[in-house]
Amino acid sequence: MGDQRHFQQGLGSIKRRRFLQYGAMTLGTGLVTACTSSRTPTDPAASPSGSASPAASSGLTKVVYGTNWYAQAEHGGFYQAVATGIYKDSGLDVTIQMGGPQVNGVQLLTGGAIDFFMGYASQAIKSVEENIPTVTVAALFQKDPQVLMVHPGSASTLEDLKGRPIFISAAANATYWPFLRAKFGFTDDMKRPYNFNSGPFLADKNSAQQGYLSSEPLKISKEGGFEPVVFLLADAGYSPYSTTIECKRELTEQNPDLVQRFVDASIKGWYSYLYGDPAPANALIKRDNPEMTDEQLAYGIEKIKEYGIVDSGDAQSMGIGAMTDARWKDFFDTMSSEGLFKADTDYTKAYTLEFVNKGADYYKS
Repeated sequence: MGDQRHFQQGLGSIKRRRFLQYGAMTLGTGLVTACTSSRTPTDPAASPSGSASPAASSGLTKVVYGTNWYAQAEHGGFYQAVATGIYKDSGLDVTIQMGGPQVNGVQLLTGGAIDFFMGYASQAIKSVEENIPTVTVAALFQKDPQVLMVHPGSASTLEDLKGRPIFISAAANATYWPFLRAKFGFTDDMKRPYNFNSGPFLADKNSAQQGYLSSEPLKISKEGGFEPVVFLLADAGYSPYSTTIECKRELTEQNPDLVQRFVDASIKGWYSYLYGDPAPANALIKRDNPEMTDEQLAYGIEKIKEYGIVDSGDAQSMGIGAMTDARWKDFFDTMSSEGLFKADTDYTKAYTLEFVNKGADYYKS
């Protein structure tokens, strides 16, 4: 998932999120991987280090889920399913393998080091174009958390930003920038390089800067002494699913029951994390990522809920993790028109609806 670039903003500034949800695909680039061992979901061989299910027993099926960055609130539902025994109740012994700037999830997945991976829509479609046999089986984030931030009073809509300097990473060129170009008429001469240093944005009150909803706004408030105005691109029509569950296509064909159990338990974990007590998951998150703070975790949960990142739109009736053909088509049509995908790509191979959309009541029961 190399794309969404693993740009590291420095561990001291909340280990900025592998823009694995926003960037230039590194499929096939051979990034260093966190684990190179070969295994299967039923192989009792040692798993990568990470948060493992409590009281694991030989009667459970061992599964490894690889995340897209260091442990944080945006991964909370998966950690909650580990910490509270939801996976165990589904017959699974789940290890969460934490991602990072040097981790290529597609390589880990296709190489057999992990069984499921935290992906995103752009990468899934790119995998189809590269003939990589992976498939998205659930989308935990209905809204991609990508934002643009501005100084208070400098703009009230995204349209107001046309012609202004906008600090973006190189990864944006392969994800949300084509959308902004197509919908709002943004031009490439507006782009300014963003290397995860907010100094230039803080110094220019007429500028805008990219960010992640649950992280950068808090960072700006601390460094700049003001609350930035935040524009969530998803609320402006940027429609990719993110924080998805991906696996090899052959797993869905050979062991659909395993896939279903992992998807269902993960979704239940998200309901528990958002609407129950998140403390069990947060404890595991801080164990895996000692840089994470209680303040950042609370802020992340607050913004995820406030903006409906997980539980909004189709997910409100179909259940968390929901996906639709129409949503995938809308995203593909928009981005292929801007040249991000080939027009003749069979994007429907990027996902399957077989394991989701069972209804909110089904997962809450």
